[in-house]
Amino acid sequence: MCTITQEEQNFLLAAARESIAAKLGERAPRYPVEPAGKARGNSALTRSCGAFVTLHKGKQLRGCIGRMSASEPLAKTVCTMAIEAAFGDPRFLPLGKDELPQCRLEISVLSPLEPCPDPRSVQVGVHGLYLIHQGRSGVLLPQVPLEQGWDLDAYLDYICVKAGLPPQAYQAPGAKLYTFTAQVFGEAR
Repeated sequence: MCTITQEEQNFLLAAARESIAAKLGERAPRYPVEPAGKARGNSALTRSCGAFVTLHKGKQLRGCIGRMSASEPLAKTVCTMAIEAAFGDPRFLPLGKDELPQCRLEISVLSPLEPCPDPRSVQVGVHGLYLIHQGRSGVLLPQVPLEQGWDLDAYLDYICVKAGLPPQAYQAPGAKLYTFTAQVFGEAR
């Protein structure tokens, strides 16, 4: 997984917010100055990592979209996912101009997927889950079960529900369960 410095976190959060603000304002983005490490080629911003951007409005989810892996630099992936979370999450109407100041952004930078042969080894709050079965898939970020107060059994059942499958479908023949970790950071509340 890419390790993101505090300076890089601040840049990614500002760039994600600016991407959304620019789309709302129908203008070109004015991104902040990138951290010095990028010029030396040792910045996590230039690596290809999966990432999700989540928008919270108060205590409510307002949008969340991401990619499990990416072929583009992390900074570009985060900006693209910020726009998708704000305007393309099918669970919500597109974000309105008046809503952005009320929203807090959170970014999850993902490790590569690892097959999970033993679902009982999943650590709630550490591992995210990705399930593929019968042409369906679902993903839950590591912070979700903590936010929802789920134990391991509830977490494993809900990944099935998220994929549009019945509870315990992760145990079915042909089901593929993967774990990943994430470095999660967000704007101050």
